Amino acid sequence: MIFVSLYTMTPDQRNSAENRFQQTGGRPPAGIKVIGRWHSVSGGRGVTVCEASDAQAVGQWAHDWNDVIHFDIYPAIDDAGLAKLLG
Repeated sequence: MIFVSLYTMTPDQRNSAENRFQQTGGRPPAGIKVIGRWHSVSGGRGVTVCEASDAQAVGQWAHDWNDVIHFDIYPAIDDAGLAKLLG
């Protein structure tokens, strides 16, 4: 399943979040494949698209970062999936 994760960080947490990202590369746990990650040029927000068969793994990944970043995560479907849904 595809998940879209929108993230934002507040100015008071920016340095902590950026330092952690530089140290870890923001790598996901096992079972999650990052399709792409894009960041705003001004910083403070961005989007990650990933694939996982277990929503709990995606939730755990967000939980590991939620002390410095706020996430809005939702499952998504592609055009073919939407076409099937619409009948």
